[in-house]
Amino acid sequence: MSEAVEYDVVVLGGGPAGENVVDRTRAAGLSTALVESELVGGECSYWACIPSKALLRPVLARADARRVPGLAGAVAGPLDAEAVFAHRDYWTGNWKDDGQIDWLESVGAHVYRGHGRLYGVRKVAVTSPEGEHHVLSARHAVVVATGTRAVIPDLPGMADARPWTSREATSAQAPPGRLLIVGGSVVAVEMATAWQALGSRVTLLVRGSGLLPRMEPFAGELVADALREAGAVVRTGVAVESVVRDGSTGPVTVVLEGGETLEGDELLMATGRTPRTEDIGLDTVGLTPGGWIAVDDSCRVPGIDWLYAVGDVNHRALLTHQGKYQARIAGSVIAARAAGNTPLDTGRWGAHAATADTDALPQAVFTDPEAASVGLTLAEAERAGHRVRSVDHDLGKVSGAGLYADGYRGRARMVVDLDREILLGVTFVGPGAAELLHAATIAVAGEVPIERLWHAVPAFPTISEIWLRLLEAHRG
Repeated sequence: MSEAVEYDVVVLGGGPAGENVVDRTRAAGLSTALVESELVGGECSYWACIPSKALLRPVLARADARRVPGLAGAVAGPLDAEAVFAHRDYWTGNWKDDGQIDWLESVGAHVYRGHGRLYGVRKVAVTSPEGEHHVLSARHAVVVATGTRAVIPDLPGMADARPWTSREATSAQAPPGRLLIVGGSVVAVEMATAWQALGSRVTLLVRGSGLLPRMEPFAGELVADALREAGAVVRTGVAVESVVRDGSTGPVTVVLEGGETLEGDELLMATGRTPRTEDIGLDTVGLTPGGWIAVDDSCRVPGIDWLYAVGDVNHRALLTHQGKYQARIAGSVIAARAAGNTPLDTGRWGAHAATADTDALPQAVFTDPEAASVGLTLAEAERAGHRVRSVDHDLGKVSGAGLYADGYRGRARMVVDLDREILLGVTFVGPGAAELLHAATIAVAGEVPIERLWHAVPAFPTISEIWLRLLEAHRG
């Protein structure tokens, strides 16, 4: 190994969470190095959030337009798949990270390409693609932001079947004729929405009783109904037993428990994520390789005062925006400690605590209809021991929704803490519903009293008038 190069902070992993740590630490005047083994920008930029939304945007726009009188006939034909893919490729930078590198260099960060491993206390060893070795030493902090990868179940025939993961599903250059999707969470339903609209015949196989199990049950029900109406087959309560691929390019056959078989041209396994920690040197600091990295609310690893973990790898909230939020928190903590500004503000909603991970977690699912939620579901609030009630309203009964689309179908729910008269959670399902989410996030994170929400007047006629209807229903 070469002699160690010293920085104030070393970040292991160059996805959105890692990049945001760099942004905060450089803004605080700390020298920072970033290590990345693949494309700088990470999973979100090239194989997840960005390409999936580029694929879905024309799908949802066409669906909305088809519900507008005077416009529906103009968009009756199929999507231009080639143009959709070109748009997706543009937003991924054609899977090149030049723009990300330019930004990092513009803020004065040092980028090391290669595989990084913890190398004992405050050190990271980097092996470049050319076989060069470097040791980076951190004066103040090492931050792990290596993210996750898709889980491929160890089922008979799976290895030879070469299934798609989210990476192949978001980067494919042509619609498969028949696409089998195993799973019922966000990747499964978004990719089912996209590829069904792009011309594939989609079959969704779900082990559980419904879709989107982390949301209110009605969210998955409405999305499943819409997928079926679009032509997809949605089957719940089924489990895959084995998989067979016919030759190197032939069809793939899924064998369900009980012996039933289904044939497709491609198989997407959307069955969860696992941390990318199996070979990053966790054993050199007393942690378990391959496991999630537990952290406190400041994103610091307990018992190791210089080590932090942000983003998916800490398993607090596997969402890009939460990883970036954690990175801002961790960056502030690192900067404060480096400057000697202690004690830290780590109380609930403090400047150095990632409270939103547990108390005001927002998520938007870009299906047709869209599903968006923040905070606790009714079931989660009840399990946590809160005295609550849910208030529901038909989103399609709001004038703004009716003007947005003929036959608008949707639903809204707010979960009210009856002891404090604040909102613990809000869910919207319907076309365009994702744009309602941030107002709900502010209400939940800000613990805005319901009596004050009465004075937040929604403009007429917008879909946001659903707030007035929910509040009226709560007041009775």
